[in-house]
Amino acid sequence: MESVDCVVIGAGVVGLAVARALAQAGREVIIIEREPWIGAHTSSRNSEVIHAGIYYPHGSRKARACVEGRKLLHRYCDEHGVPYRRCGKFIVATDAAEVTTLAKVHEQARANGVELVWLSATEACAREPALHCLGALESPETGIIDSHALMLAYQGDAEAAGAMLAFNAPLERGYIDTRGVVLDIGGADPMRLRASLVVNSAGLWAPLVASQIESMRAVPTAYFCKGNYYALSSKVPFSRLIYPMHNNAGLGVHLTLDLGGQARFGPDTEWVGTQGYAPDYSVDPARADGFYAQIRRYWPALPDASLTPSYAGLRPKLGAAGDPACDFVLQSTDEHGVPGWINLYGIESPGLTASLALADEVLGMAQRM
Repeated sequence: MESVDCVVIGAGVVGLAVARALAQAGREVIIIEREPWIGAHTSSRNSEVIHAGIYYPHGSRKARACVEGRKLLHRYCDEHGVPYRRCGKFIVATDAAEVTTLAKVHEQARANGVELVWLSATEACAREPALHCLGALESPETGIIDSHALMLAYQGDAEAAGAMLAFNAPLERGYIDTRGVVLDIGGADPMRLRASLVVNSAGLWAPLVASQIESMRAVPTAYFCKGNYYALSSKVPFSRLIYPMHNNAGLGVHLTLDLGGQARFGPDTEWVGTQGYAPDYSVDPARADGFYAQIRRYWPALPDASLTPSYAGLRPKLGAAGDPACDFVLQSTDEHGVPGWINLYGIESPGLTASLALADEVLGMAQRM
């Protein structure tokens, strides 16, 4: 049986960031990924937004990691040539009740150390003439990024520091022995590894991975929330992202832009199952019917029949529909009982933005083990 210092399970954006941090700290790292490529699921099926850190409860891990991660990410992209743009976004109120909610969002953002700019309806619509609103908050720090280029940069850094990546390598089971954690890894070339440190960054499957380890405690239930996106077939009249009021499950059907200037709307909220659910990324064209009314609250001139199915993603939730939004969970031995093991649960949005900050936190946890 081969022994290795560290195994990172999952080659999504956070897993790659964690592997990079460990490898650059001088650790021997193997990344195992069940799919044949990096970022096959949540990491590449999202809005590709660099979030400012506005909505998350003050003091939460999401708030801290998003604000710190955004700063680290901007610096990283500048230094590594990863394409991104600080296009900014408007959070808009379209009725009187939402104006009151907008004030609460502003207070939340300030508590998190994020400065937003109040805009009257006149000011907002002067800058985005196609917009309808009763008021808005501008977030100058919000941006968009090429998520795949970011993951490739993380992978390149990790491999340059000596990390190795094994694709088509699903974890099947694991147990503790006197010298570490033993992992049985399947695929075309099954292998058994003993590791001193294992980081479970398996995203959608993090609870499933944890449940396959003997003696693992406190494994949460996985809930999968699908988000569907639709592309705009006509020319977009906006230069920044437009976000309506958010809800517990997500940030509403918002308008995002990619780096090529193409517009897309989403995600919506479709609760699709719990652990054992097989991902279905098909997008039902009929679901677009419910998008038009939501979008026309802030863009009344949205043309009929202008939305076409684009793609879908899955959010790895730790609560069911109707439950309050959960924080990121980083679990160490004290919580789950397995020496040398770190679990990352519920790493949904703003996980991409927070990836470098989460990697630093995992590195700190590993150094204390």
